[in-house]
Amino acid sequence: MLRSLTRVLVVVVGICLPAAAQWINHRAATTPRTKDGKPNLAAAAPRDSQGRPDLSGIWQRIPPINMPDNTGFDNGLQYYVPDGFQIPFQLWADALYKERFRKFGTGRPSERCLPHGIPDAMLVPAPFKLIQNRGLTLILYEESNHFRQIFTDGRRHPSDMNPAWFGYSLGTWEGETFVVDSVGFNDLTWLDDSGHPHTDALHTIERFRRQDFGHMEVEVTIDDSKAYTKRWSAKIPLGLLPDTELIEDICANEKDVVHLQVK
Repeated sequence: MLRSLTRVLVVVVGICLPAAAQWINHRAATTPRTKDGKPNLAAAAPRDSQGRPDLSGIWQRIPPINMPDNTGFDNGLQYYVPDGFQIPFQLWADALYKERFRKFGTGRPSERCLPHGIPDAMLVPAPFKLIQNRGLTLILYEESNHFRQIFTDGRRHPSDMNPAWFGYSLGTWEGETFVVDSVGFNDLTWLDDSGHPHTDALHTIERFRRQDFGHMEVEVTIDDSKAYTKRWSAKIPLGLLPDTELIEDICANEKDVVHLQVK
């Protein structure tokens, strides 16, 4: 459903060069099906060799249902927090967020071909692919062909972390939930395109739970005492895109942003 929207995205600022057909329609043998041959998204979630839910697949954020009209954003974390919840900004972060939102996200890093960070890379309309293996889970982001490594081999975070766009991620299982602990970020990304800021003190905890074959939820906890007065969380629903593949998407050294003016 959302896949067709992804394929016709209009990029207002920035030039991306998606390739033509790349297995966009591929009938996967592992996809459970209804009697009419359509993917059965309500089927049971698959399991890995250790009996845990297998998170592998191509996923896309499901837009929120409580977004006000004419905001210009449907991927802001503010639409995935509980009703009535107030994001606990530090004063400077609140002012910066309001200014970014007022300008409709103008100046976001992706305008300059820079990466979306965490959790922003899961919030953009482009899908991402999870590949779950023993010892290592990979996330391949369609937008700009970025990737992320989540180590599940028992290692600890390094003591000499070089500030990174996607941080340093370790994964563990708590029952049916895959918990990803990430630190070591730089301060060059936004938490989402609507402009929630973070600093180099950012620590994220993501809790992935696959509900059935076609649905998953990830709860993202933001812990950044320099930008927020306390931890806060958002729950993001994800939908599986069956019988398809990622396409190549390259940000071609975007130069148009210098001509953009927002009043």
